[in-house]
Amino acid sequence: MEVSLTWWLMFHAAIAVMLLIDLFTSRGKGKLTLKRDILFSIIWIGIGLAFGAIIFFEFGSEEGLKYITAYVTEKALSIDNLFVFIVIFTYFAVPFERQHKTLFYGIIGAILFRAAFIYVGVELIDRFHFVVYIFGAVLLYSAYKLIKGKIGESNPAENPIVKFVRRFLPVCENYDGDKFFSKVNGALMCTPLIVVLLVIETTDIMFALDSVPAVLTITGEFFTAYTSNIMAILGLRALYFVVAHAMGELKYLDKGLAIVLAYLGIKTFAGFFGFEVPTLWNMVIILGTIAFFIVLSLVRKDTGEKKSKAEAAAA
Repeated sequence: MEVSLTWWLMFHAAIAVMLLIDLFTSRGKGKLTLKRDILFSIIWIGIGLAFGAIIFFEFGSEEGLKYITAYVTEKALSIDNLFVFIVIFTYFAVPFERQHKTLFYGIIGAILFRAAFIYVGVELIDRFHFVVYIFGAVLLYSAYKLIKGKIGESNPAENPIVKFVRRFLPVCENYDGDKFFSKVNGALMCTPLIVVLLVIETTDIMFALDSVPAVLTITGEFFTAYTSNIMAILGLRALYFVVAHAMGELKYLDKGLAIVLAYLGIKTFAGFFGFEVPTLWNMVIILGTIAFFIVLSLVRKDTGEKKSKAEAAAA
């Protein structure tokens, strides 16, 4: 798949514009509301899917289907990972109004790290094909961790970055607005917000060890893998606050993601024996699984609420 320099320049110019829009909206004077965050989340998802349509028409239906599959998989994994970010913000007692800027810079860091990881992953697969089976093993292990509930476990105090910063850098006790550095008695010090940002960045690197292999088992084309990953990351700031509000309502999503990761891992090893899943069926299986467990979460939630109300009325 040949991608011209013009396409790369146009894509990154569009990403720069969208990041500026995201920063501008997060700094708006109006109070950010759930309704506004839901609206922006829908817009970002719409943009991501629209780019898939562009790939479909410019590079063929095969690559277009792979993009959509990779995009939805990464977006679903991101939603699950956002629950860990909620734990981090809660642990550090970050004021609500200070979380926007931290998430914005966290997204920029995630874009840079994902780009590097995907590039290295594609190069390794091209040079040493057996690496794809290592990725398959990583996916199976990640699925096991999700089933056991270990991926969501997070103790920010044990993060090595937290220990390093607090040991070797001057960190003041209080937040100073949304600043990462502040002067205290004439001395420049780090605020707790920069510690939070570093924890989020290192946590996202750990997430990338799951999501990047997943994307690379869906498509080996760098452009498709890269753009689907970056598009899925865009808009996570708004989506974070939607997830924070709906925390607990998608309680079965992690089980669905575990099945998806296990499926991708098994599919990778099946390829060794010459068994290949058609791209269209691959998309149907992955998207269908994610959709099923999202609907299951919502249905079970409604059933649970009705049961609780009935028990309360009977009492």
